[in-house]
Amino acid sequence: MTTVKQLLAEKGNTVWTVGPDQTVLDAIRILADKDIGALVVVEADRPIGVFSERDYVRKVFVKGKTSPTTLVREVMSAPVISVGLAATVEQCMATMSSRRIRHLPVVENGRLVGMLSMTDLVDHIIREQHQLIEQLESYIHG
Repeated sequence: MTTVKQLLAEKGNTVWTVGPDQTVLDAIRILADKDIGALVVVEADRPIGVFSERDYVRKVFVKGKTSPTTLVREVMSAPVISVGLAATVEQCMATMSSRRIRHLPVVENGRLVGMLSMTDLVDHIIREQHQLIEQLESYIHG
């Protein structure tokens, strides 16, 4: 079983963050500039929440709040649902599915060390299945 540590070694561990006292406008600009769906909200080098496109739609736009005046801390999802480096891809999928989230920060000893998206996990599973199919075909055709 592939661990988060192995997956991050393949994918990389770049994580985009935002501060809780930055505006929602700042956050959505980062999302757009980086072409990503979520940011980890960090305060004093510790993850305290996640701000996602879903948070923007449900907690800002639909409620008539304004992006330039609303602070990230007012609309972020908290507490952080995270995994450690030893978690498996299957455990991550189960957590994301049961908690209905699409982004999963990786935290080790209280420090943010990576971020996984549902797409990262699905892409990994597809690659693994493709390799298994190739191995089985090779075995069958010997």
